[in-house]
Amino acid sequence: MIQVVELKEEQSSVGAPCPVVLSDEHDLFVAYYMQEQSKDFELDAVGLVKFTGFHSYKFGAPNDEAFHGHPLTENGLEPYGTFKIQNSTWVQELCIQNSVHPYHSDDIFRDLIHFVWSFHDTTLEVVAKSYEFSLHQGTPSSVLASYLSSIE
Repeated sequence: MIQVVELKEEQSSVGAPCPVVLSDEHDLFVAYYMQEQSKDFELDAVGLVKFTGFHSYKFGAPNDEAFHGHPLTENGLEPYGTFKIQNSTWVQELCIQNSVHPYHSDDIFRDLIHFVWSFHDTTLEVVAKSYEFSLHQGTPSSVLASYLSSIE
């Protein structure tokens, strides 16, 4: 049975989070404006999420006005939140799609988790092994650029 578990990360901006997504074949990053601003920051607060061991993602619809059309809302998925989907049918579908590969192993898919970050105008769904959240200041694009230059 599918279970939607709230992750309770800090709230993205409910007005204009302006998420920016960047990925390669192994990791996926999303940076976005936060609802609460830190008094210690001179610039806007930006959340940065790094999804490690990323397998697949979807980014786009639904927005907050059409969110109740998402098939997981009947399981508790809500707009403006962060969630982990247990027993995800999407992960199961990815495993079935991959089963034609000559070196396929179901074990690879047992470690994957379906995550959902629901924003004001978009929804991000990611299948990955894990994620890390950190808080920064600036703009989503500048935070991503700064973070990526620090790890190269």
